[in-house]
Amino acid sequence: MGAHNGTELVTFGECLASFIASDPGPLAEARGFIRHIAGAEANVAVGVARLGHRVAYVGRVGADGFGTAIVRRLRGEGVDVGHLAVDDAARTGVMFRERRVVGAMDVVYHRAGSAGSRLTTADIDRAVADGVFEDVRWLHLTGITPGLSDTARAATMRALDAGRDAGATISFDINLRRRVWSDEQAAPVIRVLASRVDVVLGSTDELALVADMDPDTAPEGLAEAVAALGPATVVAKLGADGALGRDRGTSVIEPGLPVGQVVDPVGAGDAFCAGFIAGRLDGVDLATALQMGNACGALAVAASGDQAGLPDREELGRLLAGGPDTLR
Repeated sequence: MGAHNGTELVTFGECLASFIASDPGPLAEARGFIRHIAGAEANVAVGVARLGHRVAYVGRVGADGFGTAIVRRLRGEGVDVGHLAVDDAARTGVMFRERRVVGAMDVVYHRAGSAGSRLTTADIDRAVADGVFEDVRWLHLTGITPGLSDTARAATMRALDAGRDAGATISFDINLRRRVWSDEQAAPVIRVLASRVDVVLGSTDELALVADMDPDTAPEGLAEAVAALGPATVVAKLGADGALGRDRGTSVIEPGLPVGQVVDPVGAGDAFCAGFIAGRLDGVDLATALQMGNACGALAVAASGDQAGLPDREELGRLLAGGPDTLR
């Protein structure tokens, strides 16, 4: 489905097989797990595709059953997987995580040396040569992929250049993973990325790391400091409190949507990015894009797994319109 057929969003990174505990509680007590597909950029790809946009995903999976499941899942969601390569020399990354409604979620990764971590500039160059970046409207990056390996970091920078050459809007979700790299390792890399993109999204502590400021600084101050590095738009994800967006000097805050029961909070930030990006591709204003992001985040936390709650356009429209609780 290359970009000459109208790809609107390109993203890339590592897909994982995610095993989520069947019952809430600590990982030490978990006996059963349900397999899901995860990976921040893949979650965004699926989220934007469900909202009606054409998406291409570049990456690598292992030549194993988990890799096959990932390819099938993304293809089934309508994502172009023509550049999701199968790596015969590495396995697909795996993660196990507990389910908790209160407190931090414990996650165990088995991703060192995974197929996804072996992304290189050649993977991006192939996608460019095949026209995936041709006339693409949006490129989405995260701070996870450059932390996986030196080659994945170089691939991220190469993709940024390709997006620039294509004239795409480039977004960067900081998405700091402290199990992948430390703040000290991450800070210089994510600052360079933040200075070279059009849209930066992050939680207040992530924006504070980019801006080298106190995390307790008001979101408006953090957004202003990050904007000074270069991006035209900065979005502070405020969780249940919604989101603050700053675009060329003007700030707007959109409150979060109430969620009756948080089933699984992981993946809410990716869902937010998907809703926000889809809105901007639709041509809506900043406030409406933030509302779409908040709604997608709310729907995501109400379902288990990173992708299960991602809405289609009709579901999103119903939630934003305050429709009936039950369709009869």
